Amino acid sequence: MKQLSKTKVTVRLRKAEDRKEWYIYLECYPVFVPGKKTPQRVREYLNRSVTTVEWDKKRTARTGTDGTRTYKPRRDDNGIIICRSEKDRETMLYADGVRKLRQREYDHADLYNDTESTQAEQKERLQQNFIGYFEKVAYKRHSNSSKSILVNWQRSIDFLKLYAGDILLFSDLDISLAEDFRLFLLSAPRGGTKVVSFPIILHQLIFRFLKQH
Repeated sequence: MKQLSKTKVTVRLRKAEDRKEWYIYLECYPVFVPGKKTPQRVREYLNRSVTTVEWDKKRTARTGTDGTRTYKPRRDDNGIIICRSEKDRETMLYADGVRKLRQREYDHADLYNDTESTQAEQKERLQQNFIGYFEKVAYKRHSNSSKSILVNWQRSIDFLKLYAGDILLFSDLDISLAEDFRLFLLSAPRGGTKVVSFPIILHQLIFRFLKQH
């Protein structure tokens, strides 16, 4: 599963150049844009402004070349910028409402993209050869087992190849195939005194895969 980008949407202010007024905008970061190698910082202005912002004198935003300081706005426990006038407080509540909508959109987009990625990985796996997968699992789990156990696992692989050929895609596995394979095992040649217990295990493995998908 991929790591989510966790885009955060924040309400911010920008000072108007010619008057004591602050424009309200949303800042979204990080935003991953097709064609861009680095995450982007996206701004969305809300066509709203306030004039009675309360500033936190303990939190400096920036210091000018002449030593002049600007401060970050005070926020309440919910992260909403605090203003003195009732009108400005309503404006900030509106801005926070829009922020919540945008945050939900980014969160849903993250989850949707993650689901797409998972589905793509699953689709890719379905195009892989189940027989090759089973061979790798058998020898990986029983590389140090006795010769008789290895022979039985190889016999299972031989039965599967006798039934389906050298290639059997994961996407071809279904209940009907599993049942056909079970019937095939009941009448398949047993190779002398060797039993078909391991091929039966293989049949159960197919069923387990189908239940998981």
